[in-house]
Amino acid sequence: MNNMFSKAAIWMVIALVLFTVFKQFDTRQTRTNDVAYSQFMDEARAGRIESVVIDGRMLRGQTTDGKALTTAAPSDLWMVSDLLKYGVQVKAKAEEEQSLLFSVFVSWFPMLLLIGVWVFFMRQMQGGGKGGAFSFGKSKARMLDENTNNITFADVAGCDEAKEEVSELVEFLRDPSKYQKLGGRIPRGVLLVGSPGTGKTLLAKAIAGEAKVPFFSISGSDFVEMFVGVGAARVRDMFENSKKHAPCIVFIDEIDAVGRQRGAGLGGGNDEREQTLNQLLVEMDGFETGQGVIIIAATNRPDVLDPALLRPGRFDRQVVVPLPDIRGREQILGVHMRKVPMAPDVRADILARGTPGFSGADLANLVNEAALFAARRNGRLVEMVDFERAKDKIIMGAERRSMVMPEEERRNTAYHESGHTIVARALPKTDPVHKVTIIPRGRALGLTMQLPEQDRYSMDRSSMLNTIAVLFGGRIAEELFMHQMTTGASNDFERATAIARDMVTRYGMSDSLGTMVYADNEGGVFLGRSITKTTNMSEETMRKVDAEIRRIIDAQYAVAREILEGKREIVEAMAKALLEWETLDTEQINDIMEGRPPRPPKDLTAVEDRVSSGGSAAGGKAGEGTAGGTPADDDRADDEPPAAEPATPPLH
Repeated sequence: MNNMFSKAAIWMVIALVLFTVFKQFDTRQTRTNDVAYSQFMDEARAGRIESVVIDGRMLRGQTTDGKALTTAAPSDLWMVSDLLKYGVQVKAKAEEEQSLLFSVFVSWFPMLLLIGVWVFFMRQMQGGGKGGAFSFGKSKARMLDENTNNITFADVAGCDEAKEEVSELVEFLRDPSKYQKLGGRIPRGVLLVGSPGTGKTLLAKAIAGEAKVPFFSISGSDFVEMFVGVGAARVRDMFENSKKHAPCIVFIDEIDAVGRQRGAGLGGGNDEREQTLNQLLVEMDGFETGQGVIIIAATNRPDVLDPALLRPGRFDRQVVVPLPDIRGREQILGVHMRKVPMAPDVRADILARGTPGFSGADLANLVNEAALFAARRNGRLVEMVDFERAKDKIIMGAERRSMVMPEEERRNTAYHESGHTIVARALPKTDPVHKVTIIPRGRALGLTMQLPEQDRYSMDRSSMLNTIAVLFGGRIAEELFMHQMTTGASNDFERATAIARDMVTRYGMSDSLGTMVYADNEGGVFLGRSITKTTNMSEETMRKVDAEIRRIIDAQYAVAREILEGKREIVEAMAKALLEWETLDTEQINDIMEGRPPRPPKDLTAVEDRVSSGGSAAGGKAGEGTAGGTPADDDRADDEPPAAEPATPPLH
């Protein structure tokens, strides 16, 4: 942006200089002693003007006493004869003719200046470079030379299966004859599919770094511009450049920006995008297929890609890069911890167990946040307490200690979170409660954090029913102990209703409706879900579905209410402890559930000076302890459990 302003300033200076130069060519000189024409003629009539020089439209007179008079001459046919009659000597000065080239230049200068400004801004819009404003069709792919790419498979962790899938590409690029002598053909394209932050781009760089070949990187959105035909031209230019450096790897990030299914959308598709996709299809497997050019693309939306792009011969292989499991998270933490000075008490295995559902990018952010916390307390090493604080901040949000809550709302929040916690501890097949706090974090006034003991890949019926009961624990505690209802349970109700609806309509977990899918058809992702949303149920079936959802919700509401009515003393004790210390960790919750007075929170101030053990430093300052899971205000109700089930979203 600063470069653009500097160039604009240069253009303004040039225009000012040219204006000054043209002013110098102005043949009109500065006039002195200007008088009115009538006064000039009166002076001539009185005999006080000796001579007059006619210079174009100007009259320059010389008086008898040596003074000069100047006036503008109107179109007066009798002016010369009158001057001669008054005895004035009249002379005429020939007008200087300007050159034709100079006249043309002066006439066309404004147009030339406008063209220059247009070219300047078009260069800026297209990124400048060789070819200027007419280099639209040049590829924007950035080349990473094999000598400068130092990323290898050792820098990629948590996706061993994906690395095995793409290792064949490395072997082929190193020794093509090994496959060619058996008639084998390496996949021409590899599509990396995975959630955001799982390391798809890093894996592609590692392939190029291992094979020691040039690496071209471009984003899918770099192809399409406002001008028709630019995308297809850039695809051609990219493949021409890559063929010159073959064998090489071309990496297209977020290919769904240009590879979406053709012919979709209301009112017809985007012709420019479809032309770009057509050119990409031809280049990948057409009459002139490049040898030694391997295309690697990454996307987290494989469902929207055009089928022609996914057929064998183009993207022959789809490699799934999943969220890491506990062992993968430990490996990823080990990679990022190598760059940070660690205290002896930091254990990657404990952190990996407390971060289910974290992607590689999330874990990198965790290490960075821990380093920032260590820097704030002027520490020389990053300690376990810094990781606990960073984990709390990422999962539950930053503390809002400056928020002043009325005492009644604090008490209501304490009973609300106590209700969640006690129902969760009383029911089987629920995730253990690791922390409960009434300190506002993010957009929540309080949080109950549950962490699974191990990665989960599916959920059974009883665990889903118990989860619904836990969600209702907060509202029931408000009713029993505060004798009121607040808006704090709205998110709990949304999640409980979504779970019950999925049990009935998607997972076949209803005895009365049986194993049949009743979920609405969400339609095409291109036309808009709200436009094409249809239903395959009759009104009578809808009523049955609603009645079954109501039955499940009412039954679990009754379960949660029965638990809390039978544990009134425990609820009171936990709410009192929360009001006193604001945050309770696992050990304090265990004391309360077993009827013992809760132990005081750990003194994190002393721990910060010298952490003597590698365990969790939770509880002292409210909101700092072992935690993990998804963001605090996550309202998701996934259609189906993810590959590795993340921690239960915090209850608030």
